[in-house]
Amino acid sequence: MKPRLLAIVLAIVVCGLASTLMAGAESTVVTRTPVLKTSTPSAAPLFDVTQALTTGVSPDVLKLATNAVTCAITSGAIAIPPTLTVIDYSKPSVEPRLWVFDVASGRLLFKELVAHGRAADDSAAVVYDGTLPTQRTITGTLEEVAHTVETGTERRPAILIVGRVANLRDHLRWFDARPLFGKRILVTRPRGRAAELVGLLESMGAEPIEAPMIRIAPPDDFGPLDAACARIGEFDWIVFSSVNAVEALLDRLLAGPQDLRALHGVKLCAIGPTTGERLAEYGLRTDLTPSEYRAEVMLRALLDKGAAGKVLLPRADIGREIVADELRKHGADVTEVIAYRTVVVEPEREGEPDIYRMLLERRIDVVTFTSASAVRNFVQILGAEPAADLLRTTVVASIGPVTAEAASQLNIQTSVMPAQYTVPKLVEAIVSYYAQEATAKSS
Repeated sequence: MKPRLLAIVLAIVVCGLASTLMAGAESTVVTRTPVLKTSTPSAAPLFDVTQALTTGVSPDVLKLATNAVTCAITSGAIAIPPTLTVIDYSKPSVEPRLWVFDVASGRLLFKELVAHGRAADDSAAVVYDGTLPTQRTITGTLEEVAHTVETGTERRPAILIVGRVANLRDHLRWFDARPLFGKRILVTRPRGRAAELVGLLESMGAEPIEAPMIRIAPPDDFGPLDAACARIGEFDWIVFSSVNAVEALLDRLLAGPQDLRALHGVKLCAIGPTTGERLAEYGLRTDLTPSEYRAEVMLRALLDKGAAGKVLLPRADIGREIVADELRKHGADVTEVIAYRTVVVEPEREGEPDIYRMLLERRIDVVTFTSASAVRNFVQILGAEPAADLLRTTVVASIGPVTAEAASQLNIQTSVMPAQYTVPKLVEAIVSYYAQEATAKSS
């Protein structure tokens, strides 16, 4: 790389890292890498980014520069300065400076800065795991920050920022001010269904840990499902209890000789708004969406709509039969077909996180359950007694009463449950839980 281009790149690093870390902006900057060193033989085991404008450059530096440039370009927040000012490390300066250090080199760094003319009351900030959900920032004077670092238990590499820019943190911060920042939240949904929940949790600052308890699989025998598809136009109602049921039935229907026109005249019931939204993606409108996923509410809503005659219930292999039985008692001709199976995911064999150890070490703040089967499989994987013991000190968030009841039957207490049983409302309920907790602590 030509010296001039290198200088521009590293200048972006100086401006970009200082501003984005103080603002807490999400970016691709990596701070978990080992301590960086210049190629100068006399260099201490720390790296002064600003000094690199006049020294040799190692591959680690280029990696850092590349990450910083990516951050700068994608965020659009940083412009290449028209002129470059080289700062002599050995002389005092009021300009903002940026260093990467580890625990051992940090003690030397603080002493050397003061020895070379930095005032002990200069504004400073130390950032651990910058731009990650585990980010931690310490601010104060250089002397205060040095004391905190030297007497603390933190062992992660960090970035030190010295200068007036450190005072802007309270005005610019947003990344670590989000309501769920620093919370590790277990997502037990099947991986193909987890994207919405993971995305919402990340937007609130949480660190989602994906550990699906179940995966969706085709039925062992497609015969009953194919038979239902072949005569689908004969049914008066089809009751879809989940998105999985929608996809399993309609995808199988469309894989055969028929298309969605075969549903002409058939009324559709969707349990829950998400199920209705999935039907809409197929171009189908629902005739009924019960307000709650409770057997008695669903039954009453169906009967009020005149759901007699022939009713098709595509369901999971472990689905509930209460509604089907009650409809039969009211004269309906109900056909139940297994449209899909829920299969237990075995973490140790499928490369998932070691949930048992993380819960034991209290490294998970919230466990979310979005189905009764996820609860049951969670207990099956960990064991009934260990699961109940581990979750006794952990916040459990259940998406609705059916899921909460399944948890209760297994001695698991639900702490958070939304009034509306959807993923966005579940996340809102978790946010409200911690907001109330913070209010209680401050009062």
